Amino acid sequence: MANLLTSLRLMLVVPAAMAFARSEFISPTLLLALMSVAIATDFFDGIVARRTNTLTPRGQLFDHVTDFLFVTCGLAGAAIAGQVTAALPLLIAVAFSQYVLDSYFLHREKRLRMSFLGRWNGMLYFVPLVLIAVSRLGFMGSAAQGFSSLIVLLSYLLLLSTIASIIDRAAAPRRAHPLSDSPSTYGITEKSSRRGEPTLS
Repeated sequence: MANLLTSLRLMLVVPAAMAFARSEFISPTLLLALMSVAIATDFFDGIVARRTNTLTPRGQLFDHVTDFLFVTCGLAGAAIAGQVTAALPLLIAVAFSQYVLDSYFLHREKRLRMSFLGRWNGMLYFVPLVLIAVSRLGFMGSAAQGFSSLIVLLSYLLLLSTIASIIDRAAAPRRAHPLSDSPSTYGITEKSSRRGEPTLS
């Protein structure tokens, strides 16, 4: 059941990207409904997986890949329409690639290793998409320009938080294993040669 919810969100990736790139592709009301379904399935798939005891590393990967595709393609469409900075979806792709490589290859774990910043960014990437969908309903009036500027500003703030997340994940191994000033750090072991001198390891 959880994977069915995730699959439904996956099927919305292309329509959402097209809708954000071309405002005439679907009606604003339908776009907002599409976003509501995407967010609802993202919220409930994890709950359903936990309650049915079907939470697996493979299901987690499917969920996160689907989220990545949805927000990245949606934001790419919004960038084509000039509503967010084009750098944001590009950096999200870099951050997600780092996330997967760090989890499965660097740390050789069997499931994704989430970080604090990455978790929050993953949720906040939906916000500009929702705001764009709301702005297209046409009830903003004279405030529409200011609302558009707010969306652009938010996209730059998310750009900065994505860069911070990339740096944080890259620095995590160094924090976990800080360099020491002990002789062994520089390749010298505690073992001694027959003369009582330290030997290189």
